[in-house]
Amino acid sequence: MILENISRLCKKNNISIAKLERETGLGNATIRGWKRASPTVDRLKLVADYFGVTLDELLREDEPTTGKEK
Repeated sequence: MILENISRLCKKNNISIAKLERETGLGNATIRGWKRASPTVDRLKLVADYFGVTLDELLREDEPTTGKEK
C-alpha cells in the first residue's frame, strides 16, 4: 500500500522512484524495499514532505494522495 501510493505520486509528478530517493537523501532501492519491510516514520516523513502530503495520505488503502506538483 505504501509503495503503491508513492509510485502513484511519482507518476503524477513525472519522476522516478530513484530520483525521489536521490532528492530526499534516501539510499538506492530504499523505497522499493518498503514492499517487504516497513519504513521508519522519519523516512516516510521525508517522502510525505517532498510531495506535500500527510503521512496519513501515504498510508491510506483507498485512492489517496492528492499531492502537490513539484
